[in-house]
Amino acid sequence: MLVAERLRVLVEVAHAGSIATAARNMGFTPSALSQQLARLEREAGCALLDRRATGTVLTEAGRRLVRHGEAIVGELREAEQALAALRDEPPAALTVGTFATAGQVLLPQVVGEFRRAHPATRLRLVDLEPPDGYDLVVSGELDLLITHRYPGRRLPPARGLTRVPLLADRLRLVLPAHHPAARTDEVKLLDLADDDWISADRPCLDLLAAKDGVEPRIAYETRDYGAILALVRAGLGVALVPASVVRGAAGIVVRDLAGSALDREVYAVHRPRPAAHTSAVVGLLTRVASRLS
Repeated sequence: MLVAERLRVLVEVAHAGSIATAARNMGFTPSALSQQLARLEREAGCALLDRRATGTVLTEAGRRLVRHGEAIVGELREAEQALAALRDEPPAALTVGTFATAGQVLLPQVVGEFRRAHPATRLRLVDLEPPDGYDLVVSGELDLLITHRYPGRRLPPARGLTRVPLLADRLRLVLPAHHPAARTDEVKLLDLADDDWISADRPCLDLLAAKDGVEPRIAYETRDYGAILALVRAGLGVALVPASVVRGAAGIVVRDLAGSALDREVYAVHRPRPAAHTSAVVGLLTRVASRLS
């Protein structure tokens, strides 16, 4: 018989990346966690971790059990939240995973409004770059995930979670102020055949290039939009970035790429039966995103 508490230990180790880190997060010693994992392996009847000099790695059986364990741990946390709601106990904190741009353009307003409406509950933010974070929502370590998908990429499996569309963030072409194409209203990809590109998402740019039969010359790749805009401003290349990133940006020229109407899709992801406070955050996110649209 598998024991839920030991499953939680395995999930924590998988998410933390090591027994030592998981032990620190859970307030135990590494030795105590190792003993729990050894007992779980005896209950499972097979090895769940491959112990190496460089650390521990999940076996195939371990990976499969983690996926089940995440769902079980998430259900237990959801049950605890439901009982707390019956006792009219507001959660001490809600944990939201978010990527950097959402943290800049969506969350400041949301956190402010939520704090005023629910002063007893703190919003805790965790930086996560897509597509990471779905497993943390399944296990209940995140109450909510804000994530995105670029054109040319598949959405991760939902794993029974609810995915709420928040924003279709149109991709815009950004050019240095002195660029020859900056003087025209319509810019084609072919017009930029001799330019260096600064890419935030390679598959998206490849998708556009394949449609027009060109091969963009990618000089820099980074997910840091501040760095992208700085490189464009310095005249070191051109880029496609979401519209929310370029609002009010100085020293660059923003255009639509002719024949392209692509969006970076932004989603909120939560468990199927979200707690009332989680639903409140989703409602606030939806309102703020509609203003950006």
